Amino acid sequence: MTTASLRQTRARRIAALPAILLAAAATPAVAQSDKPKQVESVGTGDAYISVVEVAKGLDTPWGMTFLPDGRMLVTELPGELVIVSADGSISAPLAGAPKVDTKGQGGLMDVALHPQFASNRMVYLTFAEPGPDGTAGTALGRGRLTSDRLEGFEVIWRQEPKIDGPNHFGNRIAFGPDGKLFLALGERFQFGPAQDLSNTLGVTVRLSDDGSIPEDNPFVGRADADDAIWSYGHRNIEAAVIHPDTGALWVAEMGPLGGDELNEIDPGANYGWPVVSSGINYDGVRIPDPSEYPEYAAAAHVWSPVRSPSGIIVYTGDMFPEWQGNIFFGSLSAGGVEHVELEGGKVAGTQFIPLNTRIREVEQGPDGAIYLLTNAKGESQGAVWRFEAMELRDPSADDGRSGPGAQ
Repeated sequence: MTTASLRQTRARRIAALPAILLAAAATPAVAQSDKPKQVESVGTGDAYISVVEVAKGLDTPWGMTFLPDGRMLVTELPGELVIVSADGSISAPLAGAPKVDTKGQGGLMDVALHPQFASNRMVYLTFAEPGPDGTAGTALGRGRLTSDRLEGFEVIWRQEPKIDGPNHFGNRIAFGPDGKLFLALGERFQFGPAQDLSNTLGVTVRLSDDGSIPEDNPFVGRADADDAIWSYGHRNIEAAVIHPDTGALWVAEMGPLGGDELNEIDPGANYGWPVVSSGINYDGVRIPDPSEYPEYAAAAHVWSPVRSPSGIIVYTGDMFPEWQGNIFFGSLSAGGVEHVELEGGKVAGTQFIPLNTRIREVEQGPDGAIYLLTNAKGESQGAVWRFEAMELRDPSADDGRSGPGAQ
């Protein structure tokens, strides 16, 4: 189904979204999937994971977060914000979302709730904001979720400068334990500016919840630096999370040909791009290895071939107690989920969970399950999947279960 026909189907099924109450009542919907069905049983070496389809029919979904009642706010890259219910129904687009630039990798991207959402109903969105003469840049805004819309949406921070080009908008939003907001960004495929503190290309920034600059940011007061910057020397970050035990910001960022990185971010640190990388440039030109320049912050782990990380969690639920404290992030290019075991704050091992489709976002649900947004290349109908059960097995035994995800 094409993007246009998908939208026409939604329009025919409902003319206007009924009032959305932020309570546990079911939401009337424009589309509803069949009863949740198992996609496959994925072998991970020591277990099988049941992968269930929760909803389908989303148009290039990008970001996801859970409302207090268990429903999901989901962004669609072409510019729409929808609500997905547990039964798979998808609401009509909410009014009040910003106008977005949809060239290349741009569009409506991440979504997050204010830590005090239950009382203030503030929703934060990132998007590619159109600029003059065909330029664009990542922007952060917020509005209040009322009934069928975001009321009073306003941009509270903009990446500068806006430039021409369709690539590397980043990004992800993460709220720290002190209520400050981290925004991880791409360098807009511009390379050198990631080493220039006077702009916000290829950086992470730290903001107050209204977009103002905290006085204890590492570069506040420096004439040659943007006060919002928390770290720099990044390539393209679409995965950011706050570790629940330490409060530290962790990001997974995309390398060039090889060299995807997992980084625990230190304030003020320079992570080296484009001076160093464990990958090589697309034209085959070698980039110095990080070991040759120890002044740059070292990655916690590096992947080659790449995973193309997008969406990340530190798992804290009870559904999979064996995974508590571990990192999971989506893989676009490899098509699955990367499982990173942490011990004492260090990477103790990694395991790839193949799903044979591009995974754009990973979230932990209030039920302790792991939820995924699929974003298969060339498809207009993305889906919500869920890891919801795990069966331990003897990895030395041949039980004949060698489906598309088994190893």
